[in-house]
Amino acid sequence: MTTEIESLYYLLIALAIGLMIGIERGWQERASLDGQRIAGVRTYGLIGLLGGVFGVLTQKFGPLLLGLGFIALSTVIGIIFLAKQRQEGDWGITSLVAALLVFILGALATTGAVLQASSIAVVTVVLLSYKPQLHNLIGRLQIEELRAGMKLLLISVVMLPVLPDQGYGPWQSLNPYRIWLMVVLIATISFAGYFAIKIGGARRGILFTGLFGGLASSTAVTLHLSRLGKQNADLVSIVASAILIACGTMYLRIIIVIALLAPSLLSSIWWLMLLMATLTFFPLVFYQKGSVGHQLLNTSSTLKNPLDLKMAFGFGAILTIVMLLSVVLRQVYGDAGLMTLAAMSGIADVDAILLSLIGIAGNDLGIRLFVMGCVIAASMNSFLKAIMSSVIGGPALFVKVSIPLSFAAIVGLVSALIVYW
Repeated sequence: MTTEIESLYYLLIALAIGLMIGIERGWQERASLDGQRIAGVRTYGLIGLLGGVFGVLTQKFGPLLLGLGFIALSTVIGIIFLAKQRQEGDWGITSLVAALLVFILGALATTGAVLQASSIAVVTVVLLSYKPQLHNLIGRLQIEELRAGMKLLLISVVMLPVLPDQGYGPWQSLNPYRIWLMVVLIATISFAGYFAIKIGGARRGILFTGLFGGLASSTAVTLHLSRLGKQNADLVSIVASAILIACGTMYLRIIIVIALLAPSLLSSIWWLMLLMATLTFFPLVFYQKGSVGHQLLNTSSTLKNPLDLKMAFGFGAILTIVMLLSVVLRQVYGDAGLMTLAAMSGIADVDAILLSLIGIAGNDLGIRLFVMGCVIAASMNSFLKAIMSSVIGGPALFVKVSIPLSFAAIVGLVSALIVYW
């Protein structure tokens, strides 16, 4: 049982929650006259306080009282809503739902869950205040992207829980649950970058384009922008800046993946990845990054939706093959076989070999081999993009992009060798 002081504190929190959401609703409906609103700031505050009072009374008379209070409030607000709808025409139900939520949060606050109630209230205010932006985001989605996302969510929610979480195949190296979990994780991170580029485009500038393009696919961004640099000499500095940001983001993406899947390994490698990212970003301070030409940096047409089922299953197949090869080659050729595979895989795709190294790191793979494998794969991928930018973009990009990328990769390799080999 709570004391009277605690009850008063909880009731004030319930009131504050109602007032906070009421202020947001009042601001959204500020053009309406006072008599034309379903509820104003005072009403939302009182509903929050009412929920708090019912929450306090529930502790004495049982949870049935709270349910009856919620039903009564829903009935009253529903009647008012229907009357307004008949009088004014079509009305949204957002304010109605918000009022009911205020009552529930007020009651929740009086149970001692102040942090949970306050956090939900803040999220509610953000959702309510960002209505135009959310509608704009939805409007920019293509039906193909929406369907692909829904399909992947469906098979993830349905398949992932039923997949066996145990090893199969040679040396028990293939775990279906872990493989599909990694596929979903990489697809989600890539889609975050893809979606940001799709929505924001080049209007946000080179930092936005390079950062989120790097999350989606730094190789695709490098290929596309290198062609732009070749076609228009005036865009070289802007193109070079965007490419370096995208390539440097790849190292940060590696840190994110390791932090999510194997946080115990992060302390041994984060500084190397951060060093390589910093060296990749450093030349940006010398490049002129004017606003001219930003509209030409649009990379959305070159990026493929990572939530497409074909891409997801394709990556899953590649990951399975690389995971199998990583175990087999190490068993047959020792550490040299694994490092060779890391170099070869890094040229094509860093994610597959990174996930494979994470998968076997928990067994008998030491920290030294894990770090060296990751650095070798990331360095080989940077070397590939350095060659790509110079061959496609010409001498200007060789100086501005290829040399910094190669230098960052070499420093990373040398540092890893000195510390871990």
